[in-house]
Amino acid sequence: MEAKQQTQTPTQIQTQTQSLATKLVATLDYDQLTNCMRCGFCQTACPTFNETGLEAASPRGRIALMKAVADGFMEPGQQFKEQMDLCLGCRACEPACPSDVKYGQLIEQARESITAETEFPWHVKAVRTLFMERLFPNHGRMRLVGGLLKLYQRSGLQTVTRKSGVMNLFPQHMREMEQILPQASSDGVIVAWEKLGLAAAWETASNGQRMLVIPQAGTSAKVARVGMFRGCIMDVLFTETNVNTVKLLSEAGFEVVIPEAQTCCGALHAHAGEGDSARGLARTNIDVFANARVDYIASNAGGCGASLKEYDHLLHADPSMISAARDFVGRMKDVSELLLDYGRPLELKPVAPTALPTKVTYQDSCHLRNVMRVHRQPRDLIKLIPGVQLNELQSADTCCGSAGIYNLTQPQMSTQVLDHKMELVDLTQAETIITANPGCLLQMQWGIHRSAEGGNRKAVHLIDFLAEAVHFQEPQMPQKTI
Repeated sequence: MEAKQQTQTPTQIQTQTQSLATKLVATLDYDQLTNCMRCGFCQTACPTFNETGLEAASPRGRIALMKAVADGFMEPGQQFKEQMDLCLGCRACEPACPSDVKYGQLIEQARESITAETEFPWHVKAVRTLFMERLFPNHGRMRLVGGLLKLYQRSGLQTVTRKSGVMNLFPQHMREMEQILPQASSDGVIVAWEKLGLAAAWETASNGQRMLVIPQAGTSAKVARVGMFRGCIMDVLFTETNVNTVKLLSEAGFEVVIPEAQTCCGALHAHAGEGDSARGLARTNIDVFANARVDYIASNAGGCGASLKEYDHLLHADPSMISAARDFVGRMKDVSELLLDYGRPLELKPVAPTALPTKVTYQDSCHLRNVMRVHRQPRDLIKLIPGVQLNELQSADTCCGSAGIYNLTQPQMSTQVLDHKMELVDLTQAETIITANPGCLLQMQWGIHRSAEGGNRKAVHLIDFLAEAVHFQEPQMPQKTI
């Protein structure tokens, strides 16, 4: 997170800069820095370079800055930090790179070093600790926050707050984003599923951890046992999407397991330079899903999935965890992969049974496409739905400007990227924008709110769009609780 520095003397600034340089030398993967051939293929894929035209705002430029520091030719001053912060972390440069430079890993190493050597003001420290250490990793507290947000939205307090002018105290981008927040929930997927009264049973692993197990739908044998990663923000702001994920996986023949003890994926921690916290969360999730005895682990959020998919890199320096991390990564799949490539075919009906097809377009989640390398499956699933016309979005593979909390920390660049994205959406004439990541979904909804051409256009998660078109069978009750 970006923060203004407290007033410092020139000597303090110099000492801090030298300390950061030492930390960067120790942290940056020098082999990856030297792998960059400076060919420039990454530049056209980079949103911040396309917006600014500045070499330093491109992946090649940032790698050059890192290498200059590592080689002792440059001190990592304020401009260095600003360029590292300006990066969206979308990693579109990686598929474009002929040398396979792991840029995403380099930028996170740089940010971790900057965070470790930055003395944040007390209030910034408090906010980082509150969200990164107290809320995101604790599912019970996240549900409490969801309940408070639900109360705010449905009690009339939200309306009163808007009419009173209190929201005018906040920047414009925050006022606009408050207006497009989805309806929050205090339930989470486990409680929501139990409230529906659908088939499920509690299972206890050998280590005592509890898991809700939902059987496959119909009478056919199960395809595989899938552990569902529910997420933290995902589970309180998009509970219905999580429920629909379980329904679709069950319909496709999977037995779905939702371990209670799973925690945050650590993506936001890694992006914010909180590497130790991210590694701690990774260890917990690896242990939890190993004890769940699952064949696959499913994610319905591109950002979370990419973080989970790189646990082996995150823990590469921990010999005690590397084997378990590799096993975890080998089981990680996006839900679209499981539905299309592994599961039973879904029985689909038209989403809008009219003479004219429903025009939709698909915006790739950066991390789903660039890290998990999943781009075919969502499109193929959309094309299977009767009465749907998929109009491809020009530059669908470029970032929408969400990038975790980038739209909060870098609002100007985020809105520039978003507004250009919405101009391309207008060209598709699509009634619905489909995406596969909660951050992208909120950003697209914000784009519709900002766009003069928005009209009746809506943005939906791929899972929710599919769920509208599926003939669901009732899952069969399991024979016993283990």
